[in-house]
Amino acid sequence: MADPVDFGFERVSPDEKTRRVRGVFDSVASRYDLMNDLMSGGLHRLWKRYAVGVAAVREGARVLDLAGGTGDLARLFAKAVGATGRVVLTDINHAMLAEGRDKLLDAGLAPGIAQCDAEALPFPDRSFDVVSIGFGLRNVTRKENALAEMRRVLAPGGAALILEFSRVAPALASAYDWYSFNVLPKLGRLVAGDEASYRYLAESIRMHPDQETLKAMMERAGFDSVEYHNLTAGVVALHVGRVY
Repeated sequence: MADPVDFGFERVSPDEKTRRVRGVFDSVASRYDLMNDLMSGGLHRLWKRYAVGVAAVREGARVLDLAGGTGDLARLFAKAVGATGRVVLTDINHAMLAEGRDKLLDAGLAPGIAQCDAEALPFPDRSFDVVSIGFGLRNVTRKENALAEMRRVLAPGGAALILEFSRVAPALASAYDWYSFNVLPKLGRLVAGDEASYRYLAESIRMHPDQETLKAMMERAGFDSVEYHNLTAGVVALHVGRVY
């Protein structure tokens, strides 16, 4: 029997986590962008632009966006790589992927689209110059498997970018906890009609590895020169791992 994994503050089987995460995103897909704007005061857009800037992709680059949801990062990368580049948007959740596909098509962009599991990518070794995952790694059942897959599909000279909620500065921890466990679930109930999913969001952030732990996990997965950038006092961190 497989070892239990975290689903928020609960410990469940890997299959149960996968099923429950799918249910969360089936529920919130249509209001996902609006909720992101409300929860972060629009800051999530700046965090994503920062990540793409750090990636410094060149025209013609090949980019894979994992757990890409409604396509914010994919859209930014598509503009950066230009007509000669290639961006592939993926997500394990069909409802989220459909939202992202429609948004990108409405913006006049036509990236590759693939519904797939970040733990078992259907792409050849060394086939991308950049692999990103924004606010998705904490929902992956076996994070070490996803990190290994990100490393596998990166070409030499490539970079992996992980943008994720992380460990906030101690001075802000109490206020952040109050906001997370009191305001977020109520917003979820009022705007998305789903309080439980946004309670899970708050819990999953607390259970996600902190900055140094995730850095060590990336190093064990074979990434070189791993570094991280704290954003908004550590509310979010951008981890970058290179492949030489």
